[in-house]
Amino acid sequence: MRDFPPERVRNFSIIAHIDHGKSTLADRLLELTGTISKDSSNKQVLDKLKVERERGITVKAQTASMIYNYKGEDYLLNLIDTPGHVDFSYEVSRSLAACQGTVLLVDCCQGIQAQTVANFFMAFGEGLSIIPVLNKIDLPGADIEKTARQIETTFELDISNMLSISAKTGIGVAGVLPQIIEQVPAPTADATAPFRGLLFDSWYDQYVGVVCLVAIRDGNLRKGDRIVSAHTGNTYEVTDLGIMFPHQTATTSLEAGQVGYVVLGMKTTRDAHIGDTFYREHHPVAAFPGFEPAKSMVFAGCYPMDAADYTKLQEALDRLTLNDASVSVAREASVALGQGFRLGFLGTLHMDVFRERLQEEYDSTVINTAPTVPYIVRYHNGEEKTIRNPAQFPDVDQHPHVAAFLEPTVAGTLIFPAEYLGAMMDLCGAHRGLLHDYTYIDERRVMMKYTLPMSEILTDFYDQLKSRTSGYASFDYEETGYEPADLVKINILLNAKPVDALATIVHRSHADRVAKDWAKRLKTVMNRQLFEITIQAAVNNRIVCRESISPVRKDVTAKCYGGDITRKMKLLDRQKAGKKKLKTVAGGVQLPQEAFLTLMKGHAR
Repeated sequence: MRDFPPERVRNFSIIAHIDHGKSTLADRLLELTGTISKDSSNKQVLDKLKVERERGITVKAQTASMIYNYKGEDYLLNLIDTPGHVDFSYEVSRSLAACQGTVLLVDCCQGIQAQTVANFFMAFGEGLSIIPVLNKIDLPGADIEKTARQIETTFELDISNMLSISAKTGIGVAGVLPQIIEQVPAPTADATAPFRGLLFDSWYDQYVGVVCLVAIRDGNLRKGDRIVSAHTGNTYEVTDLGIMFPHQTATTSLEAGQVGYVVLGMKTTRDAHIGDTFYREHHPVAAFPGFEPAKSMVFAGCYPMDAADYTKLQEALDRLTLNDASVSVAREASVALGQGFRLGFLGTLHMDVFRERLQEEYDSTVINTAPTVPYIVRYHNGEEKTIRNPAQFPDVDQHPHVAAFLEPTVAGTLIFPAEYLGAMMDLCGAHRGLLHDYTYIDERRVMMKYTLPMSEILTDFYDQLKSRTSGYASFDYEETGYEPADLVKINILLNAKPVDALATIVHRSHADRVAKDWAKRLKTVMNRQLFEITIQAAVNNRIVCRESISPVRKDVTAKCYGGDITRKMKLLDRQKAGKKKLKTVAGGVQLPQEAFLTLMKGHAR
């Protein structure tokens, strides 16, 4: 590794909207440099999770090192792959902090999308060198000139030497690496200064514990060195280190400007604080500014299907969160569902992916309650309380003490064809959106900026966005803080008993409609039982609707052939009395999993 001084090291990433070809381009670059052999089985080499391959998305940022000979000199290129979906933008920001440049990949069939814009400004804010590249030029719908004009007008980038490639077939890919070497600056690192490293990612290995990805900013690191975490003050011994080539490949050292993995004997990823600074023992240095910790913005209850599986679920959550420290876990109990957990996620896709990994990797089938966002209750005495579970929402008799309810909001960016402008304004208006700006990025496509409550985009917003624009719209958002809102709690009552797991918090303007909609949905999925089930929806203790499910009825008069009518009435009265007793004694109403799934699909608009 000492053969690669900082001036012959390039740290770069690839950023793009979801499904624009990042992982495929990474495969071609690894093949070009001989890091992996040219083989038809090389598909999404850096997408290592099963869920990534099945869904065709990148969830976890990965790193791969390559050696490329350019003009007679060997260069060490460190590619830091990034996810493309908005829910994983925290992975993108961490990856960009370890880079000096980035390849902005744009599908020339779809053009600029919302996440393209978000990732560009994230990279621009980090001061990175940005290389625009057009992908998928071999497809029939490719429009190279139009997409190039979009990049020029939207981002004000120089497109005179812009590359046009096909990552799938390899057309033009050979020109990408020379551009990276020429346009991406070498890392500013001092090989003679004391060691200083930035921790920008980590994962858990069952054999060696936590594996840290570190960008060496100054000095060097060798096996056996003792280093200190600036965040915790803990001292660790380097037991192994190396580069991802593309899998873990041990080396004798890591030098200034390089990126590699380090094994320190940590037992849990919670000890590895992303953005932490490492320095050599007895040689303290100035710490890096670090990153803001990932904030969970979507919360949902998670309960085992069978109460006996609680311990199994707990073990599965412990093991899975070792590799995903952005998921928050807290124990909770529900009257309807028993013991479970309240999990916090970065978004609904993050929640879906986590639930899928829980089922596939650990064989844990769970019941998820409807997702909710964190609200803030501000009292007249100045006290503030964060609510992550509808059960914590203040009762009506406490409302006189409440000064304001606050809900999280997001700044949303929508990009879509101009003919759908009216439909998009109608959609955002129905979700309590506030329009700030809209511009034409070319003669046919519009970019709109809205402020939206986060709770309004949790459930059916993406589905409606796609259906109203025939799949041509894209959406990206970032959190913008909290705003006052008129919030109420909806309670679902089964046979006059509230079910805490079905409670939800909504804006007052939607409350009656959502309550009636949920009651109707529950009626369609709940099973009939031996007694009548009444479904009621209450808004702040005010009953707004009622649905009834008639009982399963046995024909007790089937063997009554003729005779006086009082014989039949006696049998029917006996059956009625028996059902009344069953209702009071056996009491509990069975809630199927479909009841929770149907409510998770969101509020009908």
